[in-house]
Amino acid sequence: MTIDRRSFLSMGTALAGLAAVSAGLVTENGAANAAISPGSGALDVTQYGVDPGYSGDQGSDLQIAVDDSARLGMPLFLPPGRYMVSNIMLKDNAAIIGVPGQTRLIFSGGTFMMRASGVRRITLEGLSIGAAGNKLADDVKGLVDFTDCADVAIENCTIVGGTRNGIAFEKVSGKIRDCEISHAGQAGIYSIDARGLEISSNYVHDCLNNGLLVWRSSTGEDASIVTNNRITNIGAADGGTGQNGNGVNIFRAGSVQVINNRISDCSYSAVRVNAGSNCQIMGNSCARLGEVALYAEFGFEGAIVSNNIVDTAAAGISISNFSEGGRLAVCSGNILRNLTNIVSNGTSDRRGFGIGVEADTVVNANVIENAPNAGISLGWGPYLRDVTATGNIIRDAGIGIVISVAPGAGSAIISDNMISNVLEGAILGAEWREVVTGDLADADTSGYPQLTIERNHTT
Repeated sequence: MTIDRRSFLSMGTALAGLAAVSAGLVTENGAANAAISPGSGALDVTQYGVDPGYSGDQGSDLQIAVDDSARLGMPLFLPPGRYMVSNIMLKDNAAIIGVPGQTRLIFSGGTFMMRASGVRRITLEGLSIGAAGNKLADDVKGLVDFTDCADVAIENCTIVGGTRNGIAFEKVSGKIRDCEISHAGQAGIYSIDARGLEISSNYVHDCLNNGLLVWRSSTGEDASIVTNNRITNIGAADGGTGQNGNGVNIFRAGSVQVINNRISDCSYSAVRVNAGSNCQIMGNSCARLGEVALYAEFGFEGAIVSNNIVDTAAAGISISNFSEGGRLAVCSGNILRNLTNIVSNGTSDRRGFGIGVEADTVVNANVIENAPNAGISLGWGPYLRDVTATGNIIRDAGIGIVISVAPGAGSAIISDNMISNVLEGAILGAEWREVVTGDLADADTSGYPQLTIERNHTT
């Protein structure tokens, strides 16, 4: 091949540029102190004077490296080691990559650990981020605290401790995946006003108040997906009547999917939906809950609670608060067993039921075993409208099915259920807490024209 003068000069320019990149990249402040990690296509943080073995704060040097990586569109690689840092701000295209379990970023006690606001395309991968007992400033919501950010990816990271949340997102889209988050002073993950968020395959444990929070500042569609997470040992350190102590807590957020998670050992609920319409709670395995395991309450319209397993809780499923607009649900295919009638504070609260519903709800093909109060509870006082309970199996219960016949209570169909080994009766009518009928399973119900009770099998 003939190489003319123009080709030779162009090749020389390209080689000179490659040599400059290999030797060092010029930062915005003019310092040639960034080198590409050989063969990785990433910037090497040690070339910025950041030492994985240094015990002092290195936040300012790390910030320079982070800014360079974002400006150049190249990931920043942090070798194994312990880095004391604080006040790290992330810009567009920031990507920080470490070695899982070995690259540790320790909060040194500044105002915040890591923040981003109004930026796009942030990646954190393979990092261990810890609070080391240091407190965040009052306006900081989490160790990782992002606001108004798009295309965020936090993957294969470990986040430990902190006086507030492990990860705090406000108006964020993206994903949190394959992370371990623990010992947060509030929640492991807090999201408010999400713009398309996936929370999947994480291990969240030993948090003081909640596992995952999916909230909105006002009622509306959220559409976050919460799936394949393992959530355990969640406390309710700040007390309350249900706002704390939950594996997954959804507040005002509509169209959220909580699917195929393992949730256990929570002070209150495995999944609690408050004022979130069109949410789906499906395929979750739940154990050892201090209150109602699966809850849809207060001002929701539309809920599917299906194919879940609950073993050991104060109650199984509650779809309630018709008085506040809670209505419209399908509850099917669940297995609920070993209900205890004892709430998390150790007192009897007349829970101990398998399923409780109030309005515009289908209860079908569930299996309920060992419910000391009732297998299924339909309505509460006058708050009963258009419910069906069909094709369920109820074993070992105080009452098989209890239905409200209080003044003002609406219509219900109870048919084709199998009810066995109940102490007080198969199907009983109640006004509030007081049973006021005999067993309606085989009795004349002409005195209650709003009820259809037929073809139930009782033993």
